[in-house]
Amino acid sequence: MYTYRLLGTLENLDPLTPDLWDAGCQGLSEDGNTVLAYFETMLELPFGGTWAKADDTDWLAAYRASVQPVQIGRVTITPPWLAEQTPKNEIMLLLEPGLAFGTGQHETTHMAIEALQNHILENKKVLDVGAGTGILGIVAAKLGALALGVDNDACTVQVARENAVENAVEVEFIAGVLEDVLPQAPFDLVVANLFAELHAMLMPQYKMTMPTGGKLILTGILAGTEQADAGERITWDTSSGRETLVLGALQEHGFRLTKRVQRGDWVLLEADCSPTL
Repeated sequence: MYTYRLLGTLENLDPLTPDLWDAGCQGLSEDGNTVLAYFETMLELPFGGTWAKADDTDWLAAYRASVQPVQIGRVTITPPWLAEQTPKNEIMLLLEPGLAFGTGQHETTHMAIEALQNHILENKKVLDVGAGTGILGIVAAKLGALALGVDNDACTVQVARENAVENAVEVEFIAGVLEDVLPQAPFDLVVANLFAELHAMLMPQYKMTMPTGGKLILTGILAGTEQADAGERITWDTSSGRETLVLGALQEHGFRLTKRVQRGDWVLLEADCSPTL
């Protein structure tokens, strides 16, 4: 067994983990400001890490010890081996860490789960676009929604389906693109954790998925820069991030911005679907 050492934490290196698992990573652990990825053999990897021989007897224990439940409002995301430690009055989401992007550690996933909890979803139709591991669709179902997820990666769709079974919820996950689920519209709420460019490109289809008054939750967007004018009102210079693309597309397609949340370098935007003029 070998370790591939990367500077950073499991949280800020979360976007790299799908590539590590795809390359054959057997487990991940955190040691201070270093992440250790465990491999059977040394490989050529493009992430700037360093290799070392690992102790074959304790890597799995170290990996499991480094993974802790993630608390997001009423939702606790926990690996299966820690399920018994989750308080019974919380909404528990069982998720095997590292199978694909979206384990609750990243700011964008965290904000989206918080946003879902701020809506009354009982018996509402919810669409998770770019579902990945299915975490947002499964959370929506746990909150009482009739949830559907779509992703163009068949491998992550299979993971999402397995996660839904593990969590005893009925969520349909489809391998395809947003256009493929339009026949099942309208949806009361659409949530998507994607790059800003994809949000801008998909905005016309977002509009087609929901009725007037439908809710849109978008994250995965790099933030602009906070500024204060002479009256000390806070404004945002979106030209320094990708936020401007999404704000412009929202306005162009008749959405009304209702909320903006920022965590670190990432932004979540909420909007209502306005009547078509």
